[in-house]
Amino acid sequence: MSDQLIRAISKDGFMKVSAVSTRGLTERARQIHRTLPVATAALGRLLAAASMMGSALKEDGASVTLQVKGGGPLGTLLAVSDNLGNVRGTVDNPALDLPLREDGKLDVGAAVGNQGALTVIRDLRMKEPYIGSVGLLWGEIAEDIALYFVESEQVPSACGLGVLVDRDQSVLAAGGYLVQMLPGAPEELAEQVEAALRSAGAVTELLRTDPDPESLMRRALKGFDMEILEKSPIEYRCDCSRERMERALISLGPQELRSMIDEQGGAELTCRFCDNVQRFTGEELEALLADMGASS
Repeated sequence: MSDQLIRAISKDGFMKVSAVSTRGLTERARQIHRTLPVATAALGRLLAAASMMGSALKEDGASVTLQVKGGGPLGTLLAVSDNLGNVRGTVDNPALDLPLREDGKLDVGAAVGNQGALTVIRDLRMKEPYIGSVGLLWGEIAEDIALYFVESEQVPSACGLGVLVDRDQSVLAAGGYLVQMLPGAPEELAEQVEAALRSAGAVTELLRTDPDPESLMRRALKGFDMEILEKSPIEYRCDCSRERMERALISLGPQELRSMIDEQGGAELTCRFCDNVQRFTGEELEALLADMGASS
């Protein structure tokens, strides 16, 4: 099935939930960045989290950016989501290869590290974006996302994320859920939710048997009466364009453009989020220089 996102609320109004199935978009990210399994798992988890957080934004054109700098060998991970839950992302060291943990699972925590921070940037199409940050405690990403909501926004939350990589390194299953308490929720509800999530087991096992995010949510929150508010398709989507790359070239300034013309006879730019390559001839760079001179 295609990647999907659902948003739901409990019938008593005390809890809201998002859940995503992201196998396709995580596989797309793997192909673009040529990630090895531990990088695939880390980036895939962050993409799923960003999708759920982005879909909560109400403003058209709004976006959320998640940046993880944990001090581990993966380097910086970045995921960006629009307000529909479509995502794109990058990882500094996609070819990182680490031994499996003793339990046979990918060691995402060691790859990401826990000596840095998770930063959340919400661009709500206002003058300044909202920026929040929390120190990483685990590096496994899901727990750090939940910690961010508790510490930065005072919203009791639980997050589960998972990416299952097949023997050929392709993505077999991916997705997750985000459960958040709403104002007025009784204190014992958080404990009941945690108990249900523990009993449900790992996200990857739930998704492998059924990739439907609604099924994931209902099995993870067995016993809770949930009402679906929205169900929509999501995908790996980059908003790069030739015009954006032209603006990037202009931002380098006339001296740098002149060097490109003289030394390389043109320029070739590759989007860091996708495999889009744009080539600019020397004549096209000369035209950009002329436009810059005319506007100065």
